[in-house]
Amino acid sequence: MKGIGRRDFLKSAIGAAAALKAVSPRRSVSASDKVILGIMGVGGRGTQLAGWFAQMPDVEVAYLCDVNERRFGRAVERVETAQGREPKPVKDFRRILDDKQVDALVNATPDHWHALGSIMACQAGKDVYVEKPLSHDIWEGKKMIEAARKYKRVVQVGTQTHSSLYVQKGIDYINSGSLGEVHLARVHNMMEKPSRKKGPEEPVPAGFDWDMWCGPAPLLPYSPGQWWMDLWDFSTGTIANECIHQIDLARMLLSLGCPTSVYQAGGVHFFHDGREIPDTSIATFEYGDLTLMLEAAIWTPYIKKIPYSIRDSDRFPNWPFTGTRVEIFGSEGMMNLGRQGGGWQAYDKNGELVHSEPGRQGDPRHLRNFIDCIRSRNKPAADVEEGHKSTMFCHLANISYRVGRRKLRFSPESHMFIDDEEANRYLKREYRHPWVVPDKV
Repeated sequence: MKGIGRRDFLKSAIGAAAALKAVSPRRSVSASDKVILGIMGVGGRGTQLAGWFAQMPDVEVAYLCDVNERRFGRAVERVETAQGREPKPVKDFRRILDDKQVDALVNATPDHWHALGSIMACQAGKDVYVEKPLSHDIWEGKKMIEAARKYKRVVQVGTQTHSSLYVQKGIDYINSGSLGEVHLARVHNMMEKPSRKKGPEEPVPAGFDWDMWCGPAPLLPYSPGQWWMDLWDFSTGTIANECIHQIDLARMLLSLGCPTSVYQAGGVHFFHDGREIPDTSIATFEYGDLTLMLEAAIWTPYIKKIPYSIRDSDRFPNWPFTGTRVEIFGSEGMMNLGRQGGGWQAYDKNGELVHSEPGRQGDPRHLRNFIDCIRSRNKPAADVEEGHKSTMFCHLANISYRVGRRKLRFSPESHMFIDDEEANRYLKREYRHPWVVPDKV
């Protein structure tokens, strides 16, 4: 929570509760007509999602699942306070999948568990809300799409800006031609994150199934902390985990599919804590006459996320010092946009401000959209296929870095790199039995 004041955070929580109430049904809902959820992973984000879903009058959070029993106390209390009924805590998510009364699984686990947990849920006939980034690698993303389609499941990805109303107004503004011809977009992901040096090995704490936590990844000796977020076996990286929101926003604004080439420069320049994944990244994605650039670093204390006090207001951020923004450059003007609130502002060719559109966070509408789609069976706002397209940018950039910071050509049709066996080896991970994503889902 570093960089976010307690007052701002509490205001955000209160605002989210009010927004959820506004988009939820006003009539009372009988127990038999409620959508029943199980939450997989109750760390910070999982507990937040569990509380929000539990506030919806037509939803019941029946299960909380985590391999670490120490996490249950706060999460159970939050859900019980919201819905007036205590959820059942379980350590094995398969208990949720076995319950035929459960309609959907909310997957808020670390990156390396997103694909397998979600695919198994689809196979069990459950709809899925899966946190970003969608997958650990490109092959997993393809398998998640296959599973969703084969089992006719609703799969919503946690890129909540997809449900923000101000974004559609930005799309309409660009499509109106007000910016002229767009040939350049810049995605910024600048902020300060802590060092995560792996400490000494320790005995696994009682009540913690470390083997299952490692799951598809290698079984490493236990050490407390979040050092795993900076290792390729477990993560797509702190930058990818954050910038996926801005990349998703840029994709929506410009209707972008898969780029034809990628090149990432950068490296581990600031942190000397044993991490494998870069703390500084400049990535370039090409689309013929359009170039998309990602500029990212996680050691800049003077550039921050948009404050919560601005995200749900009619105010705008100080754009040059906003670390979570997208810039769209056209021949007649340019636009600054914030993710998850913050709105957007457009400028003409003289640099004069010509349009301002306040923003609001998309979480309440995004969660509501998921529940409504469970009932209607429509595709959700951030369908798994859309989530795969956005997450693929992160994977492509990471692979360019891992093969020596080389420019790579990519085929959107085959989902493979062109004439590059070394790069193609990074399309799919090695799994640890029995936690394996099968070829046939």
